[in-house]
Amino acid sequence: MNVSSRSPFRIVLLATGGTIEKSYDATAGALTLDRPVIETLLAHLDQPDVRIEVRRVMSIDSLAMGEAERAEVVAAARDCLAADDADAIVITHGTDTLARTAEALAEALDGPGCPIVLTGAMRPYRVADSDAAQNVAQAVMAARLVVPGVYAAFHGRVIPAGRIVKDYERLTLVEAET
Repeated sequence: MNVSSRSPFRIVLLATGGTIEKSYDATAGALTLDRPVIETLLAHLDQPDVRIEVRRVMSIDSLAMGEAERAEVVAAARDCLAADDADAIVITHGTDTLARTAEALAEALDGPGCPIVLTGAMRPYRVADSDAAQNVAQAVMAARLVVPGVYAAFHGRVIPAGRIVKDYERLTLVEAET
């Protein structure tokens, strides 16, 4: 059986924080990461043939993610692969350092046995005109369609690790030019 046709298709979603999970704290007058939103976002997606298990790795802004935190993400992905309980891994991540984490995963896992797809958002899930649900839905779809490897899925694009660039002018992720 082709893994992508498995029913249900099993995804482990590793949540790390980032803009996708930020909420507005009226008392502080700032966006914060104190109320997880991934479960709520997933509940609003119609994915009848996909089973998604959320595992929270951390809840930080990606600008605060250093090498130690990146190593935690790699270790969590490695644990998922070793458990062999997922057909794919989706990782929610802040966009500022998503490319670095994708490269770390690709290097450390050296040909993972399933797709690993990172995604995030330019606007938090809880704000108007958020791109969060769109990007998560596209990451889930990409995880089912791409061959094993490490990618970003964002705004209708699937970009392999090592080619991901944040475009600050257009507020999206793009593929690096050759």
